[in-house]
Amino acid sequence: MGKYRELAEKIVDNVGGKENINSLTHCITRLRFKLKDESIAQDEVLKNMDGVVTVMKSGGQYQVVIGNHVPDVFEEVMQVAGLGAGGSEEADAPTGNLFDRLIDIISGCFQPFLGALAAAGMVKGFNALLVFLGAQIAGFDYTTTSGTYVMLNGIGDAIFLFMPVILGFTSAQKFKLNPMVGIVIGAALCYPSVQGSALQAAFVATAGEGAAAPYGIFGLPAYATFLGIPWVGATYTSSVIPVIFIIAFAAQVQKLAKKIIPSVVQTFVVPFMVLLIALPVGFLVIGPIISMLTDLLSTGFQAVMNFSPIVYGVVLGFFWQVLVIFGLHWSVVPLGIMQITQEGFSQVLTPMYGASFAQTAAVAAMFFKLKDKNLKSLCPPAIISGIFGVTEPAIYGISLPKRWPFIYSMIGGAVAGGYLMINGVGSFTMGGLGIFGLMNYINGDDASFVLHAVISIVIASVIGFGLTYFFWKDDTVVEEMIVVETPMARTETITAPVQGTVAPLSTAKDDAFAQGLLGKGVVIHPTKGEVVAPFDGTIMTFFPSKHAIGLVSDNGLEVLIHVGLDTVQLDGQYFDAFVKQGDKVKQGQKLVAFDIDKIIEAGYLVETPVLITNSGDYLDIIEAEKKDVVVTDELLTTVI
Repeated sequence: MGKYRELAEKIVDNVGGKENINSLTHCITRLRFKLKDESIAQDEVLKNMDGVVTVMKSGGQYQVVIGNHVPDVFEEVMQVAGLGAGGSEEADAPTGNLFDRLIDIISGCFQPFLGALAAAGMVKGFNALLVFLGAQIAGFDYTTTSGTYVMLNGIGDAIFLFMPVILGFTSAQKFKLNPMVGIVIGAALCYPSVQGSALQAAFVATAGEGAAAPYGIFGLPAYATFLGIPWVGATYTSSVIPVIFIIAFAAQVQKLAKKIIPSVVQTFVVPFMVLLIALPVGFLVIGPIISMLTDLLSTGFQAVMNFSPIVYGVVLGFFWQVLVIFGLHWSVVPLGIMQITQEGFSQVLTPMYGASFAQTAAVAAMFFKLKDKNLKSLCPPAIISGIFGVTEPAIYGISLPKRWPFIYSMIGGAVAGGYLMINGVGSFTMGGLGIFGLMNYINGDDASFVLHAVISIVIASVIGFGLTYFFWKDDTVVEEMIVVETPMARTETITAPVQGTVAPLSTAKDDAFAQGLLGKGVVIHPTKGEVVAPFDGTIMTFFPSKHAIGLVSDNGLEVLIHVGLDTVQLDGQYFDAFVKQGDKVKQGQKLVAFDIDKIIEAGYLVETPVLITNSGDYLDIIEAEKKDVVVTDELLTTVI
C-alpha cells in the first residue's frame, strides 16, 4: 500500500465513488475529475480533509487541489478507482435539464474549432464585400465567376460545406469515440452519391421521369434500398445535428464492441464494426427523422402564414436561429425559392432577416461584459462575420453556451420579423446574406422595401444589444478557499525566474493562485519565454507537460513556477525542457523555454505565478518593489 493510499480512498469515496468518475487527469497541483454527477460529491468533507487544500469547480472539471505531491496521489487514486490511462472511456455526462445538456453537447463539439470557424466566416464576408463593391483585381471585374472569387469562396466555405467531417472529429472526442472513426463517419455523410438529391437523380435515371418512388420510414419517398430496407435520402453537407447523433450512437457501439472482440484484433475490427453498424443506422433512421421534422415544420409554417402573416413573422423571426442549429431551416427555404421562382416575389423568408443582426448585436454586448479574456477575444471576429450573415461562430461558441444572450437575440429577431410582415415587405431574389441581404429587397428601380429592411436591422440590433447589456450577467463563480500550512522554518532571498512585469498574486486569473492557497508569491507577465533557476537547489517536481516546475533550494525553500493557466492541456507543445526531475541546478541556469506568442494563439494566458509553497514556514514574505524584472533581480525574500 502506497504512502497516499488512505487519502486516495477517501477522495474517491467523497467524489461519489469510482462509479461516479468519468475520467481523471492531473496538473502540477490538482486532481482534475470529470464526474457524472457533481452534486453527489461531498465538497465540504473534501475541503476539510487532511492532505487536501481545497475543491474547485471550473471548466466542467471537479478539481481537488493537493499540492506539489499530486502525481503520487494521482497514481493511488487511479488504482483505487480502477481507472486506466486517461480515465474511464464513458462520455462526459452533462448535467441539468434537457436544454442544458443539449447546449453542453453542441458547444462542446464546436469549441475546439471556433477560431477557424470565425476566420472562415470573415473570409466569406470579405469576399462578399469585394463582389458588392465591384472590386477591380488585376484588371478584371471581381464577380462570382472570377477565379479569385472562386478561390476565396472555397477557402471560406469549405468548413461550412464539410462541417460533418470536422464535427465528426470533435464530437468523437466529446463522446469518447476513436477520433479517426469520427472523421470517417463525417466524411461518409458528405460523400456525394449518398445525398438525397443524388439518390433521387439516380432513381429518375433508372425509373424514368414521373416514376413514383416507394415509401419508406415515416411515409417519406425512398429512392434506394439498403439490404432491402427503404432508404430515405437527406442532405448532410453543411449539417450539424445528424453527425452528432450518429457519433453518440457509434460511441455506444464501440463500447460494446470492445467488450466482445478479442483485444488482439480490436485495432481494426472495432472500427469495422462501428462503421458497419452506426452509418447504416444514421442513413436509414437519423437522416429520415430530420427529413420528417423538416416536412412537419414546412406544413406548420405554411399554416401559420395562411392564418396570419404577422404571427408568422414573429414566430419565424424568433425560432430562425434554433432552426439553423438543428438544420431544420430547410423546412422554409424551399417554400421561399418556389414562390420567388413562380411569382417573382416572396415573404416566406422575410421574417428571418433581422435574426442575424440581433445575434451579432447580442455578442457585441457580451464583449463589454465578459470576464473570460479568451472568450472575449472571439467576439470581434464573430461580430465581423455576423455582419455579413455568417453567425455560426457567434451562436455555437459565444451566445448559445451562455443561454440568455441567445434568447435575447431570438426576441430581437421576433420583433424585427413582425415589423417586416406588418409592412408587407418581401424579397425579389435570394442569395445575399447579412448586410448584403438588402439587395434582395430591390425590384428594378424600386427600393422602397430596403428602408423597412434597414429599420428591421436597427430594431433587431437595439433589442439584442440592449437586453444583453442591461439584463445579462457573466456567470463567473468565485469558489470558497481554505489555506493549509505546514510546519518548517527557512530564510532566503530568490531572484526572478522569468523576465517580465510583476503583479500582485491577487490579480491572478485562477482563484487557487489568487487567494494564496498554494503559497504566497507574485505573478509575472513574461516578456521573454525563458525560465531560469531562482536559486541553487534541486528540481523537486517537473511535470511532463513542462509548464510547471517545483524546486527546493539547498536551504529548504520550496518554490513553484507555473507558466500560464491551464497550459497543462498543451501537453508540452510550445515548451522545451533543459533539465529533468532530480537535477541539481545553479541560480540563473536555464530550465525551460516557451513560445509566448504560440501559447497565446492557442487560447491560453501566459501569466506565470511564482509561489513559495512552504510559505507557512516563514514569518513574512517580502516582495521586491521593482515591477519590471530581469532574471538577475531580487523577487521575493523570506523572513524567519
